[in-house]
Amino acid sequence: MASTKICAFDELEPNEAVKVEIDGVPIVVVRDAAGDVFAIGDTCTHGDISLSEGFVEDDTVECWAHGSKFSLKTGKPLNLPAYEPVPVFKVDLIDGDVYIDPSVIVPV
Repeated sequence: MASTKICAFDELEPNEAVKVEIDGVPIVVVRDAAGDVFAIGDTCTHGDISLSEGFVEDDTVECWAHGSKFSLKTGKPLNLPAYEPVPVFKVDLIDGDVYIDPSVIVPV
């Protein structure tokens, strides 16, 4: 599967979560305060809740329903009640645009 253009880098607001779906795969995309872009699975592993509706802080996104925070770098939950990680996807920045390939899961 090839990478899919999601948006222009400048369209991503710092510390805001954006939900995208590529070939049926829900993904939350975040541009952090330092300008790095991350893409992780959008579904909380505890409560089947969209993480894009949660809160971004530092290098985490927090599920609004039960408070589990997930690392944007590793996908691992940092607190309970979630204990299973979400997938982390490879992000490419090409000519000012953000591309994601949902078939390429970054090993952590």
